[in-house]
Amino acid sequence: MAARTGTLPFSAFEWMLSLRYLRARRKEGFISVIAGFSFLGIMLGVATLIIVMAVMNGFRKELMSKILGINGHVLVQPLESAMTDYAEVAKRISAIKGVTLAVPLVEGQALASSPFQAGGVLVRGVREEDLKRLPAIGNGLKAGTLEGFDGGQGVLIGKRLADNLSVRAGDQITLVAPRGAVTPMGTTPRIKSYKIAGLFEIGMSEYDQVFVFMPLPEAQAYFNRPGDVSAIEVYTDDPDKIDTFRKEINEKAGRPVYLVDWRQRNATFFNALQVERNVMFLILTLIVLVAALNIVSGLIMLVKDKGHDIAILRTIGATRGAILRVFLITGASIGVLGTLVGFVLGLIVCMNIEDIRRFISWLSSTELFSPELYYLSKLPADVDSGETIAVLLMALALSFLATLYPAWRAARLDPVEALRYE
Repeated sequence: MAARTGTLPFSAFEWMLSLRYLRARRKEGFISVIAGFSFLGIMLGVATLIIVMAVMNGFRKELMSKILGINGHVLVQPLESAMTDYAEVAKRISAIKGVTLAVPLVEGQALASSPFQAGGVLVRGVREEDLKRLPAIGNGLKAGTLEGFDGGQGVLIGKRLADNLSVRAGDQITLVAPRGAVTPMGTTPRIKSYKIAGLFEIGMSEYDQVFVFMPLPEAQAYFNRPGDVSAIEVYTDDPDKIDTFRKEINEKAGRPVYLVDWRQRNATFFNALQVERNVMFLILTLIVLVAALNIVSGLIMLVKDKGHDIAILRTIGATRGAILRVFLITGASIGVLGTLVGFVLGLIVCMNIEDIRRFISWLSSTELFSPELYYLSKLPADVDSGETIAVLLMALALSFLATLYPAWRAARLDPVEALRYE
């Protein structure tokens, strides 16, 4: 049997030669600069993709938790007649498996004023037991207490609203509703002062400066709804499976009702977030693609520069496969190293993104993340493992594909032609 000649694929010789081509020398300075830019492009592209996707995921997760933490997953509204049997309806809906809470409420708009300022608010009348079970309120109480809420004349307001009105727990605010008592002269506004029983902070600026919670019996009297409610907010253990709850809620209500789920109430907002997320992914992928094209141009120039070396290697026994693998390793090394460094950089930024935001804001003396504009009080980042793996695989695939043509061109080089004019 004939003895095997040559080296094994991806042997130490091929790795040694590939890594030698990656080292900068004066003659190959421009090629090394292109390789450096390729590395930086892939690194920044991968890092930016991971950071942007994490921030977009964080936005969606935080906004969903804030919005659904106070608004509920299904809104049950009465049809044909007022919902005077709200307590029984809420009890039946609460018994459904997967329903965590059913909150009867009275809702209306009003003007909140103090001696210093005024602003429009959304008043919600709820029961004390339900208010305590709302995670967004129960866990977000910053001042005051909920004890005795049903029996008192106090209201619960958001911390941002309190700051706007320059008031605090224990102070008085005046609520003005446009539809009050009916007199022979017409409907007069209802004006009443309430003590601030407590302050809450949800973390979503729009809600912290708009919502006012009032005891349900007081809200019924204030908004001229004796014995009935506006709707019942239903909270479930999985808002993404809301379709499985709609039919059973409709049946358990035991009366004509109209159901509106969280997707219908926030469809425009969440669809806009999804479109923005997809567009950002496509745009940022172009960064990685441009860096991959830099690998192509850099390797083509390297192949042309190393034509004489390739011819000598071929004449002393190097196979076309060996030459192809040498340049394959050279180009892929740039892509793999850039992807891994970009991955680490992206994770580090994501884990410290709020501190980085504060530092940049302090350094530039500007507000980079205005709560009034972005609705959240801090910059969120939620790294999704599946998306991150997809970004890494995409970057590695582009880097590998970018090396194929230059490596094939090097392997097809005719040593006779390369040495003819040497």
